[in-house]
Amino acid sequence: MPTKQEGPRGFEMSDPQGRTQEELPAPTFATFVLSLSTSALLQLGAIEDPSKPAAAEREPDLAMARYTIDILEVLSEKTRGNLDEQEQEMLSGVLHDLHMRFVEAQKG
Repeated sequence: MPTKQEGPRGFEMSDPQGRTQEELPAPTFATFVLSLSTSALLQLGAIEDPSKPAAAEREPDLAMARYTIDILEVLSEKTRGNLDEQEQEMLSGVLHDLHMRFVEAQKG
């Protein structure tokens, strides 16, 4: 039977695998940014997709990668002035890295 837990905003959630909140990492700004960054890296073909066989060709999806990078850009704009120095540096670094990788992926 799935366990039920209170979400960070007070709504009730349940986990089909029966995990509890204590078994999952705390949701932070850094984990959110890194999650989006990982998605962009998968879309750029820069890292292997764990859901596909290792021998499968990593074909970039540049449209989706651009969309995910744009989401991070919006996040950067909307959080300007509200992040601590470490969070701002991490977000700026992630965006810089993804921009460089996107340009390289466009070259083919």
